[in-house]
Amino acid sequence: MDILGISAFYHDSAATLVRDGEIIAAAQEERFTRRKHDYCFPVNAIRYCLAEAGIENGRLDAVAFYDKPIMKFARILETYMGVAPLGLRSFIKAMPLWMKQKLWIPMKIEIALEQCGVEGRIPMFFPEHHESHAASAFFPSPYPNAAILTLDGVGEWATTSLGHGQGNRITIFSELRFPHSLGLLYSAFTYFAGFKVNSGEYKLMGLAPYGEPKYVDRIRDHLIDLKPDGSFRLNIDYFGYLDGLRMTNEKFAWLFGFPARKPESEITQREMDLACSIQQVIGDIVMRMARHLHACTGEKHLCMAGGVALNSVVNGKLLRDGPFDDIWIQPAAGDAGAALGAAMLVWHHVHGRPRTADSKHDKMKGAYLGPSFPDDEIGAFLKNRGYHAVKLSKEEWAPQIAALIAAGNVIGLFQDRMEFGPRALGARSIIGDARSPVMQSIMNKKIKYRESFRPFAPSCLESRVNDFFELDRPSPYMLLVAPVRGDRCQPVASCVDPLGKMRHIRSDVPAVTHVDFSARVQTVSPRTAPRYHALIKAFEDLTGYGIIINTSFNVRGEPIVCTPEDACQCFMRTEMDYLVLGSFLLKKSDQPGWQATLNREEYADSE
Repeated sequence: MDILGISAFYHDSAATLVRDGEIIAAAQEERFTRRKHDYCFPVNAIRYCLAEAGIENGRLDAVAFYDKPIMKFARILETYMGVAPLGLRSFIKAMPLWMKQKLWIPMKIEIALEQCGVEGRIPMFFPEHHESHAASAFFPSPYPNAAILTLDGVGEWATTSLGHGQGNRITIFSELRFPHSLGLLYSAFTYFAGFKVNSGEYKLMGLAPYGEPKYVDRIRDHLIDLKPDGSFRLNIDYFGYLDGLRMTNEKFAWLFGFPARKPESEITQREMDLACSIQQVIGDIVMRMARHLHACTGEKHLCMAGGVALNSVVNGKLLRDGPFDDIWIQPAAGDAGAALGAAMLVWHHVHGRPRTADSKHDKMKGAYLGPSFPDDEIGAFLKNRGYHAVKLSKEEWAPQIAALIAAGNVIGLFQDRMEFGPRALGARSIIGDARSPVMQSIMNKKIKYRESFRPFAPSCLESRVNDFFELDRPSPYMLLVAPVRGDRCQPVASCVDPLGKMRHIRSDVPAVTHVDFSARVQTVSPRTAPRYHALIKAFEDLTGYGIIINTSFNVRGEPIVCTPEDACQCFMRTEMDYLVLGSFLLKKSDQPGWQATLNREEYADSE
């Protein structure tokens, strides 16, 4: 039985194909169109999923869309009527999209499938948004039973859901509803700090360790009424997302005593303190929710999804200090992953098919669910474009790349199937030496073209994670922040300039140690990523360190690369030293001249 899952029309549109309960393929539309966070109907992602499953000219058994468009439309209309005559500009902007696109989703699905060679009447299902998130969290997880927590901006009405997964069933027993939203609260601070909503939240999280939590009491006293069980109500008087096109209003600025930062302007101590404060508040709320959920379900394990579940700092705190023995977070926790959840709901709920779980291994296949490109196709591409490359044997591949990393080179790594979700996990990554005291600065300034304060994550051999971090379990999807081991850290001198803190060496892996002595950890297993594991093991054999830097293979404002052409373009437009395409190794200085230049200003407000 082949079930196609789809998410679309808000951000991170995606498609996934589930066959007899197994995830065959999944990809975001942005990777094909090269428009970051592309919200358009995912025709290209659908085409890929069908081709990967070998059903271009076959027949699908079902299609699942990740939410209920009519219910969402009713919520939007009710909101506009509730604030009228305010919100007229927002209403005028939103309605054409609904009338032209969002109310005609069944027809769009039929047209897209016909374009892909799939015909006939196919059953369509429309689960609720948070039900799709909950399914994406629980069904692929390792646990037979678990508590479920989903948190995001808003679905139809729900913004947070508490649920229980048992066998092949999920039950949502409590929810918070719009406009009281943890995701929208965090996005309001993202906006006020001068970053772009729905993409700049990572920046706010990375900025938090540079600040002090001086605004925590102001947030709790004026913006939110928080209950012991984690439920809350926002004081909507301070926010603009009900009746305008901005997240915050003048009253919000008055509360903090300064206006919203203009995008791309200088980051000051007040933005750092805001980031630190809201991060602490969000962590407290999630911890209260988790304790309440634990008391309600009695489960030892927690599954999470929704955009807020990508906050790896909160996740790390929840793992260390929370009531659950372990947690599992859907690697594509945002709307992209909800496409997967919708498809799995049809398999388990509609068709009643059983589910197996061994309490150890998840069903996400390391999140390596996107396109791959064989060596013969890569070789033909390089020859046709005039690139100079050396093909490495299987025995040469890992040791040679490891030696280049140890020599201080920055390498674009493109191999095997592309990752599903926002994190590059070694298939579409830029890698470097975590021991280097200058590598963090080099990568930010010369490769990623992004703010200097943003940290880089480590990829660590799963068997060595406790040698480097205060973490005693795998973290395969880079969704947990953990402290660097104290015996690897060293004290640093006080610094007047907050952003100057990053120039101090904090540990023997300084390139991946953030200013608060933490890191967002990815553990690498030979079971799910054999080639990437072999590379890091070769680096360990050479240097004694089973750890390297891993950041996504893209520049600021662009999606992660998908094809060899995308990888070569990114390689040639940046200051990377080497590119690995499958078995092929390209040295920058050996390549022909590159005519196109990267306009960094073009992407200034795109991430």
